[in-house]
Amino acid sequence: MKSFKEPSLEMATRAVKRALANGFDEAIAVVRVSRSTMVKLANSQVSISQGWEGFQVEVYLAKGKRVAIAGARLGSPSEVERIVNESRRYIESIGESRLYAPLPQPSGRPLAGLVNGATLRYVEEAPRLAEEMMSGAVEYGAERVAGMVSAGLYGRAVVGSNGAELYEEKTRVEAYLRAFRGEFSGHWAYGSRRADPKRLREVGAKAATYASMCRTSVSVEPGRYRAVLSPLVVGNLMEYVADAASAFSVLTGFSMFMKRRPGEKVASDALTLIDDPHHEELPGSTGFDDEGVATLRKAIIERGVFKSLLHNSKTAALMGGSSTGNAGLITPHPWNLVVQPGSLREEEIFRELRRGLFVLNNWYTRLHNYIEGEFSTVTRDALMYVENGEVVGCVHRMRIADRFPRLLGRIAGLTREVYDVEWWEVRTPTRTPFILVDEAVFTKPTV
Repeated sequence: MKSFKEPSLEMATRAVKRALANGFDEAIAVVRVSRSTMVKLANSQVSISQGWEGFQVEVYLAKGKRVAIAGARLGSPSEVERIVNESRRYIESIGESRLYAPLPQPSGRPLAGLVNGATLRYVEEAPRLAEEMMSGAVEYGAERVAGMVSAGLYGRAVVGSNGAELYEEKTRVEAYLRAFRGEFSGHWAYGSRRADPKRLREVGAKAATYASMCRTSVSVEPGRYRAVLSPLVVGNLMEYVADAASAFSVLTGFSMFMKRRPGEKVASDALTLIDDPHHEELPGSTGFDDEGVATLRKAIIERGVFKSLLHNSKTAALMGGSSTGNAGLITPHPWNLVVQPGSLREEEIFRELRRGLFVLNNWYTRLHNYIEGEFSTVTRDALMYVENGEVVGCVHRMRIADRFPRLLGRIAGLTREVYDVEWWEVRTPTRTPFILVDEAVFTKPTV
């Protein structure tokens, strides 16, 4: 498959040269390009297979301490100059940025080995991956399925007036499947650089297994329960924790870490949460951020202790720190999240739970009080009520309504087994185990 390196660097270089010619003092252009195939499943059949190829550009422009950021999807390298020209017209009308700091010296280098040959082949043969998912689901009792699998080659170029001229390519596969059995459903997801048919088959098998475990409906009262959170749920919730660790979130008042300092206890000793941009399997890996700064592996929370905010050069300058290599052009963000495993065995998780709720999946996660970490999230698919270590039945229409500091402090154990998760409720690729919490607050609608 043809590399996107030359057109990506050409587009980014054009943007920076045009910016400097137009009187801007500093400029960075980030060009993202991809060629991917998506296969959608409905009623146990391939409903559509679509392919995409295109460029997306973001440009950071500074004149004095005035800053503008513009972006668009483009069809050709020459179009990028139009974006810069339009930005020039209004830069004088905006105020100076509180977050302005000079661009840092580039220190990053592209990571080697991010392109997986098997994934490249499956860009042309993505329906085969969909068939693997469906086969796994049928083998484990699914009556019908729906879902999606995509595979692609992705490139990113960063060119700046600070001397950055970097390019990196990687492969990426993302898949999720919902399996139905009677009135119940199960779900699973997968995200990786590698298109492994065994892992895709596992997506279908686990979704169907959880759907099949729900044989009857039961009703439970709202209240406080011990709970097991699956990797799907953990991935979703940890993304919110990591977002709160962005220094931009702290500066703008949208973080539960506003009242915390590195070194303070924020969770159970059992929890270690890491941003790992060099992970061999997870598809968010990169050697440089959007300012050209080298990325590094770092703990956000280590054994329950808050270790680090995520910084770009702007937030670091304002808060008296150093860039952590997490720059987006606006906000610092994690690349890949890793929750360190524990000692529990997955097959023993219901016995360890004893009495409580097993939460397979969630959506509509919302923060009600960012500073206190007060949130709610709606459970979906198999929500199992467990007594004496056995599944009694499945519960409908409940949500978790708790505070992150309390929930994180109640973590009692994690499984040895970990899963690589990415789908539309977990946008940051995450490797995580199942998590057992001593207590979580569950509510249900009154109508």
